[in-house]
Amino acid sequence: MAAGPRDIDVTLVHEWVAGRVRATQDYLVGEEPLEIRVNDRSLSVTMRTPGHDPELAAGFLFTEGAIQTRDQIASIEHAAECKPTERGNIVVAELSANAEPDLEKLQRNFYTTSSCGICGKASIDAVRARGVKTIQSQLRIKPETLCRVPEALRAGQQIFGRTGGLHAAGLFDVSGKLIVEREDIGRHNAVDKIVGWALMHGKLPLSDCLLLVSGRGGFEIVQKAAMAGVPVVASVSACSSLAVRFAREMGMTLVGFLRDQRFVIYSGGERLGLAAEQPSSHTD
Repeated sequence: MAAGPRDIDVTLVHEWVAGRVRATQDYLVGEEPLEIRVNDRSLSVTMRTPGHDPELAAGFLFTEGAIQTRDQIASIEHAAECKPTERGNIVVAELSANAEPDLEKLQRNFYTTSSCGICGKASIDAVRARGVKTIQSQLRIKPETLCRVPEALRAGQQIFGRTGGLHAAGLFDVSGKLIVEREDIGRHNAVDKIVGWALMHGKLPLSDCLLLVSGRGGFEIVQKAAMAGVPVVASVSACSSLAVRFAREMGMTLVGFLRDQRFVIYSGGERLGLAAEQPSSHTD
């Protein structure tokens, strides 16, 4: 029987240090394709780090607009019948009768948004067409609390600590307490895993939570957070122009470069108790 995919692998490497070479074992982050099937129809394949696969599939279906509620999923689990080489790399979702997604349209949209050539306006329009509402949450969080969450996220990154090769996403409450953390080679997959966890546990919308992602805050991260009703999204690196445009349109608080005692507010500073200082005007 073939072993299932692993989140961590071990390999032999040769390390060069100051002119000397030594053989040593190194930990590698797992990377495997995950095929998501809906009612026995293949919907997409994404490269991911094995682990929490049903959550990833559920989060993907929700954030891509295939489902709107938890009860539309009759079952979601790894495929029982598949080739030995595919074992653990296929998740099958059976949807209930009240879920009628247009799978052909969803496949086309997914292909388009995953490829080059689509403009920012079309990307935002595609999300808006799913009926995503603007964020109405009254959540408030202290800047000092926000500055503490990256350390809490790093402390929870068990696989990263051994491999150094993963992104992470963490969901926090208003006090900065870590609720759930997920790791993956793709930060968008890590977010889908969190949204899937919330969906399966009946916790959507996440209107009283903060989402932190490692790396860059791109459009895909912000749109997935908006689908889940997250009012505050922070990243440890920069945010893209399209992410900023969409966050402002959705009434979301978006923060970038969250490191140590510094961060940049792109939108929604009022949730942090901060009013943007207006540039002074000069007249001759």
